[in-house]
Amino acid sequence: MEHNVQTIFDRMKTEVQKAVVGQTELFELIVVGLFSGGHILLEGVPGTAKTLIAKTLAKLVSGEFSRVQFTPDLMPSDILGTSVYDANTNEFNLKRGPVFTNVLLADEINRAPAKTQSALLECMEERQVSIDGVRHELQSPYIVIATQNPVEYEGTYPLPEAQLDRFIFKLLVDYPGQEVENQILLNYHEGFDATRLESIGIQGVFDTVSLQEYKDTIQHVTVESSIINYIVSLAEASRSSNELILGGSPRASVSLLLTSKSYAALKGRDYIIPDDVKYLMPHVYRHRIILKPEAEIEGLTPDDVVDRLLAEVEIPR
Repeated sequence: MEHNVQTIFDRMKTEVQKAVVGQTELFELIVVGLFSGGHILLEGVPGTAKTLIAKTLAKLVSGEFSRVQFTPDLMPSDILGTSVYDANTNEFNLKRGPVFTNVLLADEINRAPAKTQSALLECMEERQVSIDGVRHELQSPYIVIATQNPVEYEGTYPLPEAQLDRFIFKLLVDYPGQEVENQILLNYHEGFDATRLESIGIQGVFDTVSLQEYKDTIQHVTVESSIINYIVSLAEASRSSNELILGGSPRASVSLLLTSKSYAALKGRDYIIPDDVKYLMPHVYRHRIILKPEAEIEGLTPDDVVDRLLAEVEIPR
C-alpha cells in the first residue's frame, strides 16, 4: 500500500502503550472506527481507561480533545454553543461549545434528556452545527466517543434508535486481568499521572492531511461481490429473525463494509476476507438490533443473536 496503514497503526500502538496498559483490542477497534469515519459508543464500568484512551487518541492525531459530562440538566446550547450579543460591535458572535473539537468524549451520554442527546445527531451525521439558523462546519477529523454506564440505571434516558444507529461500533469495556492491573498500579507507583499526558512524551503520529491519505488508501481495499452479498445476507437474516423486533439497517451494512475495509488495511491486507466481517459484526450490530421480549426472557443477548446469525448464513468461499 502506498500509505501503509499497518505501519502507522503499529506506531500508534507503540505510543498508546506509554499511557494505556492493556485494552489492546479496544484501542484497535477505536482506530478502525476513526479510519472508517465513524463514532464509538463505549459501555463499561467507571475506571477502565475510557477517558484516557480518548485523550491519548487526540494526541496521536495531533488534534484537540474535549470532554462533556452529560447530566439531566444539560442543555443543547451547553454542548453546541450559543450566539452572544456584543454591544461594542452591535453584532452576535458565536461562543463555541465543546463539540468544536477533533475528539469529543461524551461521558455518560444516557444521563442527558433526549433533547440534548439529539443535539449531537447533526454533529455526528453531518459534521456541522446549526445555531440560530447558521451552519458551522466542524473540524476534521471529528470523532465522538460516547460512554454509558451499564450498572447505574437510575436517572438514565435510553438512547433513541436513531442516535444509536449513528454509532459505527458499540464496544464493551471490561475489567482488566490481574497481570494488567498489577502493571497499572506499578506505573502509578512510579509516578504516572493520567492528567499530565504531556509528561510521558506521547508523540502525534499523523495530522489531518495524513489521515485523509490513509482513508484514501483504505478506500481502494478490494471487496469481492461475494463479500458484499455476505454482508447483505447477514442484514436480511437479522430482519427476518424470529428473535428480533428490529434487525440491521442499511446503515449497519454500510458500517460493516467500511469497518471491514479499515480492519483489513490495519492487518496489512488490501482485500477483505469473511473473517473480517465475522469479527466485526457483533460490534456493529449489538446496539442496532432489538430483541423480542420472549428472547430476553430466555436470557439471550444481542451478541447471542449475532452469533446465531453468523452460524446460519453461508460463508463465501
